[in-house]
Amino acid sequence: MRKTLIVALMTMAFTLSLHAAKSTPQITANNEFPGGKCFLYRLTLTDKKGTPYSIKHPEKFLSQKALERRKRQGLKVDSTDLPINPAYLEGIEATGAKVMCKSKWNNTVLVKVMENFNVETLTALPYVADAFKVWTSPNELKRPSRVIYSKQLEPREEATDKIYGASALNIDMVNGRKLHEMGYRGENITIAVFDGGFMNADSLPALRGIKLLGTKDFVAFPAESIFCELDHGTKVLSTIALDVKGTFVGTAPDAMFWLIRTEDDATETQAEEDYWAAAAEFADSVGVDIITSSLGYQDFDDKTTDHKYMELDGNHAIISRTASRLASKGIIHVNSAGNDGTAQWHKINFPADARDILAVGALKPDKTNASFSSLGPSQDGRVKPDIMSLGSPAAVMSGRGKLSNDMGTSFAAPIIAGMVASLWQSAPKATAYEVMDAIRRSADSYEYPNNVFGYGIPDFEKAYYILKGN
Repeated sequence: MRKTLIVALMTMAFTLSLHAAKSTPQITANNEFPGGKCFLYRLTLTDKKGTPYSIKHPEKFLSQKALERRKRQGLKVDSTDLPINPAYLEGIEATGAKVMCKSKWNNTVLVKVMENFNVETLTALPYVADAFKVWTSPNELKRPSRVIYSKQLEPREEATDKIYGASALNIDMVNGRKLHEMGYRGENITIAVFDGGFMNADSLPALRGIKLLGTKDFVAFPAESIFCELDHGTKVLSTIALDVKGTFVGTAPDAMFWLIRTEDDATETQAEEDYWAAAAEFADSVGVDIITSSLGYQDFDDKTTDHKYMELDGNHAIISRTASRLASKGIIHVNSAGNDGTAQWHKINFPADARDILAVGALKPDKTNASFSSLGPSQDGRVKPDIMSLGSPAAVMSGRGKLSNDMGTSFAAPIIAGMVASLWQSAPKATAYEVMDAIRRSADSYEYPNNVFGYGIPDFEKAYYILKGN
């Protein structure tokens, strides 16, 4: 999309623009980009020969928590887990290019080069198979400032539910209340939230009690603080993590969180897919169980790099190829389907096309589909979206600490991610594949899926009993 955040901002007419994610203009003309004109290239490497790492000693590159997650699910460390050969990275930087991030699963490296750099210097290296330009510096790099926030989360007068308040329909749409009543609210489950910013999430009183394990910024030119960037991630996080009884309770308030910035609001380029891939591997390495990402891509500033329908097979785009690996590493990935249902593209975005993930479309309160919700199937005929939840609108908290209703598959996805955490807590020995299968099987259109609703609306109480074998 454009701005890749699958943000859905309500307009006065409750219409949704996929391109509305730029809250304010970030680029102005006639000012030089800090450090001068530069470019980012994705280098594809030929192999991992000579790496000093070995799959016999995964503790050298994976945390104990990550290894325990794989052991619990019967998954083995393989050659894709081996870090890129450090000698290759040194050779690349010896040319004058600077390594910005890398992907061991894809064996790719994202490098920055300055204007007039001879890219053939890189492609001449015997271990570099290809160099693809994915980003060109804008004229200026501008940063947003923190917004003033409310010191107290005020309940909404029309929200009368004594436990969930404004978020009651978020959880009731997918019949998740019963799991919470049984004590399953995501405890001991780690969720990574990938987004473009988490404005004031470190300061808002309603979020001070969350179990925050850490933050990370993978954008090539990182923010001073992810808490000074867009509040889209704050809204996403609120649907899962808020725990203010009678006002707003998220779908997994007892979970642990990593907040990770992968989205660059200043430009729309394939480099963001590289950031996302690096972030996914980081999440794996620190033992994350669930990744929720309300991001999606298909068209870019450089139109020659736009994705095509034929690529919607879960394997072409680097972001989708990475997402398709996550379940094999023991991670459940939940991604927004996209907001292109009424746009020219119509279809799901990347990485919603990935295999073995939960791509989530948006519903209205009456359980009909939101017209903007992107459509399936994948190009190779798989059911997409996978499932549906509330998103037109869903209850959220903004970076100003105010409750509101906001529209988009951006919010349908994290509602599901939190419920996945609560469900997985109830069956900690289940694999990522088993949990996702139970969720799909619980959905109301499982027997007759289609390209609008996918398998339909999941029933998390039913999924609980499916996992228990009842």
